[in-house]
Amino acid sequence: MKLFWNHLPEPFFAMAPMKDVTDVAFRALIAKHGKPDVFWTEFVSADGLYHTAAPLLRDLQFSADEHPIVAQIFSSKPEMIAHATKLIAELGFDGVDINMGCPDCAIEKQGSGAAMIKNPKLAIKLIQVAKEASSLPVSIKTRVGYNKESLDEWLPVLLEADPAAITIHLRTRKELSLVPANWEFMKKAVAIRNKINPKVLLIGNGDVASIGKGKRLAEETGCDGIMIGRAVFGNPWVFEGLSRLNLDDSDLRFNLGNPREHGLDEKLVSLLELAQNFEKINPPKSFALLKKHIKAFVTGFSGASALRAKLMEANSSADLEQIIKNT
Repeated sequence: MKLFWNHLPEPFFAMAPMKDVTDVAFRALIAKHGKPDVFWTEFVSADGLYHTAAPLLRDLQFSADEHPIVAQIFSSKPEMIAHATKLIAELGFDGVDINMGCPDCAIEKQGSGAAMIKNPKLAIKLIQVAKEASSLPVSIKTRVGYNKESLDEWLPVLLEADPAAITIHLRTRKELSLVPANWEFMKKAVAIRNKINPKVLLIGNGDVASIGKGKRLAEETGCDGIMIGRAVFGNPWVFEGLSRLNLDDSDLRFNLGNPREHGLDEKLVSLLELAQNFEKINPPKSFALLKKHIKAFVTGFSGASALRAKLMEANSSADLEQIIKNT
């Protein structure tokens, strides 16, 4: 069942799931400045939701402004995936996504994330139980291979399980993000998809810094959607153009000229708003997690290093506001 997936523009743009980045606070800022066509949550442990749901429900908060929104989960246990999918459906999400690409060693030790590429039978099982657990469309996020590109072997496994969509990070697990994403692999993935299961939407991910570049890559490769990840750091306006125009007119969506420049004052206002949103998350997170955003917002100009050092001393949004006022 595809539901919202059937009603997206061509190509559509999605915000990547990133742990301790795409939380409810940052997504609120993105939604205010320019929504993607699809939101993703940061990834959440399905095992954790089963055993100690309350703290992790913090990571599954979202606002009415964020639809359609997909909740991403990870586990190697079918019963945990089924439980988490039912919960996600009850919470009102539009879709559920199973992470089969994260290279984090702690995740892989659980048999999850990118380790799933080496266990195709289990991957199929997880997709099946998620589809059976609720009426939500199920999608997958993965990579082109583990130690080497293996789309000929790996992608057909996923396609035959018939998810609504597959996001492909165009690097292997071994490459992490240390080499450029290889978009030639997306052309290969599209050819495989067209032969085996044309109904499944394919989303490309890797080194897309703007809507313009994403549109070009979609045209060149034939993929249905583009996922933007690291380019959102310090730039909550990355999807700005998409929400200002009629989404039914796919040409107008991209005829925006060069992206609008955002000066330091505007960035500092947004950074402070992010900090204030961050403190409203319940249960609360450590304010130290916000400091990766400080680095991203305050960079690329003369004096950035000194200002960034001052802002890094903040331990609350009030501290941050005072430092900004004194700048």
